Amino acid sequence: MPWNAGYAEIINAEKSEFNEDQAACGQLSIRRSDFATEEDEEWLTLCPVEFLTGHYWALFDGHGGPTAAILAANTLHSCLRRQLEAVVEGVVATQPPMNLSGRCVCPSDPQFVEEKGIRTEDVVIGALESAFQECDEVIGRELEASGQVGGCTALVAVSLQGKLYVANAGDSRAILVRRDEVRPLSSEFTPETERQRIQQLAFFYPELLAGEFTRLEFPRRLKGDDLGQKVLFRDHHMNGWSYKYVEKSDLKYPLIHGQGRQARLLGTLAVSRGLGDHQLRVLDTNIQLKPFLLSVPQVTVLDVDQLKPQEEDVVVMATDGLWDVLSNEQVARLVRRFLPANREDPHRFSELAQMLIHSTQETEDGPMGEGQVSYDDISVFVIPLYSRDRGSS
Repeated sequence: MPWNAGYAEIINAEKSEFNEDQAACGQLSIRRSDFATEEDEEWLTLCPVEFLTGHYWALFDGHGGPTAAILAANTLHSCLRRQLEAVVEGVVATQPPMNLSGRCVCPSDPQFVEEKGIRTEDVVIGALESAFQECDEVIGRELEASGQVGGCTALVAVSLQGKLYVANAGDSRAILVRRDEVRPLSSEFTPETERQRIQQLAFFYPELLAGEFTRLEFPRRLKGDDLGQKVLFRDHHMNGWSYKYVEKSDLKYPLIHGQGRQARLLGTLAVSRGLGDHQLRVLDTNIQLKPFLLSVPQVTVLDVDQLKPQEEDVVVMATDGLWDVLSNEQVARLVRRFLPANREDPHRFSELAQMLIHSTQETEDGPMGEGQVSYDDISVFVIPLYSRDRGSS
């Protein structure tokens, strides 16, 4: 089958099947999509021929219930396979052709592609971005048809042709851990980190705020006594701060309110990218959050073959519950302590993932000795980059 989850194991560690964190992983088998006839297509469906094979890991952190996360876990890999099959000839080419039909409309096409700096990995990135959007649309239709609500963040890793693509929409995180290096492979998308994009959307479409919110950011929420005072503020075009005289409209609830993990978009949601939430509205209003929520991920590319991975080099993917408690460096220390001590254990990577989860439930006597405890759902993948057979991914 084009999707094969049999090679990998997902451990649902002491949780209900319907907790808000969901996961998926498996082999991604991509076929050519340029069928000559309907008979050819029917035959290939019955006897699929793998043209390109990769691997896929995905974590989904739901909010407003588990439904969106479950739909994403069951759907996103199929969307990605379809998107990759539609462009697979461009993915395997040395340089993506201008025209996948094989026609040469303009003899200078390869030169134009080269001048634009378009690489094969850009075609994979485009497929991932399109797959997230397609999955978001599927989730929207399914939730509307069933009368359910909810959304989820999505963190996906795809291993393809010696490279690892990490696509993130939300506040989950992936890091590379090596003996002498810790490298972030994703960035969190929160109302604070995407302040300028969100404010800019409200600037161009003020009707989205329905007169209930102000798009401007102030260091704190303004009070009636601030009217007429000259206070610090910033708008969508600003990285720095300036001052303005407070008007009555500035007293409205801020589009983005709060600091750090407490920051909320329209007083409702703590993330600014993800899947679902098509029906989500601000409490007691008809104001929709979806226009401000992007389903498009940010994609980071790790060239694993060029990295020349060592035996204990891994990528750690986890939902935000882990990172609320442990920093990148703390996770790296736990990884470097655990793997050498369990080198002969064939299940060491799965056990490391479980250990990382359990380390967030420890008191001050735990492995990090800092007494921090996470009460959030936590899901973790540990992906080894080294293969004993080939010395590569």
